[in-house]
Amino acid sequence: MRIGADLLHLGELDRLLGRDWFRSFVYAPQELETAGRFGPDRAREFLAGRFAAKEAVLKVLGTGLTGGVRPAQVAVLREVNGSPTVHLTGAAAARAATLNLRGITVTITHKRDLVLAIALGEDETPGSGSS
Repeated sequence: MRIGADLLHLGELDRLLGRDWFRSFVYAPQELETAGRFGPDRAREFLAGRFAAKEAVLKVLGTGLTGGVRPAQVAVLREVNGSPTVHLTGAAAARAATLNLRGITVTITHKRDLVLAIALGEDETPGSGSS
């Protein structure tokens, strides 16, 4: 089992969210599409939560932002009930396979101007210990 967490202040991304290069580097098209259906304040909160979740997932993968996995390859989408679900593509999926992860679960919470995300990587082998 592998774990990652990220905490950020909601305003940390304000300057970057207005830049197209940042949005395409960090977010999957489906995430941007979902954010586009919200008003400005909710979209800001949604994208900050996704960013924190991606940081947590990248910690599970052991790569961080500069370790060869683009954050956009970690899509944090929504289940029908609204809970986040992780979909990996490209180098992110390859890294998860190398680590023998069968899946990554995330949770995202917001309180005032803080966003917290925690990611849990599940080992392929049931009953295996921590890695």
